[in-house]
Amino acid sequence: MMAAISAARQRHQVLLIEKNEKLGKKLFITGKGRCNLTNACDVDKLFENVVSNPKFLYSAFYAFDNRQVMQLIEEAGCPLKIERGERVFPASDKSSDIIAALQRILKKENVEVRLNTKVTKLLFEEDRVCGVYTKEGRSEYADGVILATGGLSYPLTGSTGDGHRMAKESGHKIKSCVPSLVPFETAEDWCRMLQGLSLKNVNLTMYDAGKKVYQGFGEMLFTHFGVSGPLVLSASSFYGKCKHKDEVTLELDLKPALLEEQLDKRVLRDFEENQNRQFKNSVNGLFPAKLVPVMIQLSGISPDKKVNEITREERQTFVRQIKHLTIHVSAVRGFEEAIITQGGVSVKEINPSTMESKLVKGLYMAGEMLDLDALTGGFNLQIAWSTGYLAGSSL
Repeated sequence: MMAAISAARQRHQVLLIEKNEKLGKKLFITGKGRCNLTNACDVDKLFENVVSNPKFLYSAFYAFDNRQVMQLIEEAGCPLKIERGERVFPASDKSSDIIAALQRILKKENVEVRLNTKVTKLLFEEDRVCGVYTKEGRSEYADGVILATGGLSYPLTGSTGDGHRMAKESGHKIKSCVPSLVPFETAEDWCRMLQGLSLKNVNLTMYDAGKKVYQGFGEMLFTHFGVSGPLVLSASSFYGKCKHKDEVTLELDLKPALLEEQLDKRVLRDFEENQNRQFKNSVNGLFPAKLVPVMIQLSGISPDKKVNEITREERQTFVRQIKHLTIHVSAVRGFEEAIITQGGVSVKEINPSTMESKLVKGLYMAGEMLDLDALTGGFNLQIAWSTGYLAGSSL
């Protein structure tokens, strides 16, 4: 949609071909149906939040940044608001209002939209693209073609790798695709016992065979298969790049505001107040109720042991456990649950100043089908807006 708007503003005659029955199906479900359309941070922070190939996006982000996205949508009659973490949402909390705003612009710019039409292959004339061929057996001829078909995540929205296949057929390399911004499956059964428990204000560090690859502070969630929530999704962006998948661990610091010595004093104080009680009844103030039996089980201290019998070593081991609770990642969930795709068309074969293919004249690519991805917070949609806009304006 953004590529079509941008191309139309260059006074081109534009045909937008959509295989679904309506536009913006993926956009409709983003941000849990609220559509976190960008982030209101400064441009430097946009680059900091890109995981794969941030330097490639230099021209795209400066050609059409987050402020311009916000201005475009608001001028199209959809008021916006900024929430925690500078995430930008429609004031109505309805993603459909973003889609409606874009459709109004498409109409105003006289873009022809053809729904329920699947492109099956690109048409070529010598070394340049000259149009597309549709499943219905029609050839649509054009001076330029922009592929913006998305990745492989949420295939029910139409992201089934069509663009990757067409890019490959035109000679492009596809960097191996993996699910990203996706929950983790874990080896530990106790994670599943905590299903539904959400932890706020915790610190999460991810290690690849002992080497730190990610650290973040915030919220996470235990599920029937492992762990999810904002912190875990962000960590998953770095899982695809881990070299030792069978040695990836997560370390939780349940009390990040306290140093180990401070936490030890706090636990000691709790123990002194409950010295005649059993261990299992003396740590309720430290954790949410659902977490208490798990932490007791993992501590190695007998639940029935009197607090005044717990040794200094046992207490300190318990404190270390609170600060370094380890979880082993066994796998990530599939593309059906992944917010984005990591991998895609190699950016080495795309001109970063125009989004045009370096291999085929007149062929442009934009968005998630390229080997570009970022953390949560509106950054992945900003990549889509910026690359789509640059592709359209470069035609």
